[in-house]
Amino acid sequence: MKSGKFDEELSRMNAIVDALTPNALILFNESFAATNEREGSEIARQIVSALLEQSHKIVFVSHQYAFTHGFYERQLATTLFLRADRQSDGRRTFKLVEGEPLSTSFGEDVYREVFSGHDEARADA
Repeated sequence: MKSGKFDEELSRMNAIVDALTPNALILFNESFAATNEREGSEIARQIVSALLEQSHKIVFVSHQYAFTHGFYERQLATTLFLRADRQSDGRRTFKLVEGEPLSTSFGEDVYREVFSGHDEARADA
């Protein structure tokens, strides 16, 4: 890398925008996550707003709550919000359902899954 990860991402975004054709479909996957949530959310909001003004279609996967919830509150008729289905007991169905963005990504569940049993193994050693 010749610069930081975030700067590289902005350079790639600039190249993508320069190559767009009318009514393009743009897919984002955790874009602008190489900075803090406040800055990443604001940059994502500005870029997505500008692209929507040009009638582009956007699919954006994000854990940035400020960004997603800000668009959700605007109640745009052309916007659909999907999230991973989760049972009341925490089990996942691996289906996408329509719903309001959540302020959590359930990282604690991942932590438990990855590290479960490790504390017990250390206690036995």
